Amino acid sequence: MVISKLNTTLIIDRLRVIQYSLLELEKMSKLSREDFLSDKRNPAASESFLRHAIESIFDIGRHILAKLKSKKILEYKEIAELLGAEKIITKDLSQKLIPIAGYRNRIVHFYHEITDEELYEILQKDLGDIREFVKSMEEFISFYEESFQG
Repeated sequence: MVISKLNTTLIIDRLRVIQYSLLELEKMSKLSREDFLSDKRNPAASESFLRHAIESIFDIGRHILAKLKSKKILEYKEIAELLGAEKIITKDLSQKLIPIAGYRNRIVHFYHEITDEELYEILQKDLGDIREFVKSMEEFISFYEESFQG
């Protein structure tokens, strides 16, 4: 795999956005369903942090693929698929990112259909996929810096 010069600062910056968002989402995930739903600020904040994390995931993926494939990739699902196909992340994680890409589109375009209960369920069940992406990218950056920078 030959990758033209990656902007690792950009990647690390986006990883920090994801990590901060995850930290805040994990705090929300510890709330009981009743407490989460009783304050409208909880779902609103959760949706915002989730959107920031998802956008950062696909910003990172788009940047890596642009340097690897020398083409601009706009579709989020395509980014997820290509990250797996190019072995940047595992095929399993790639498949997990595809519905996350779809959810990003719901947040942006169909925000009025997202329910507070749905957000609570995501906090309870799906944050691990985002954590897995962060871990994969940390490993990828380490490999890249050892292989291509030194």
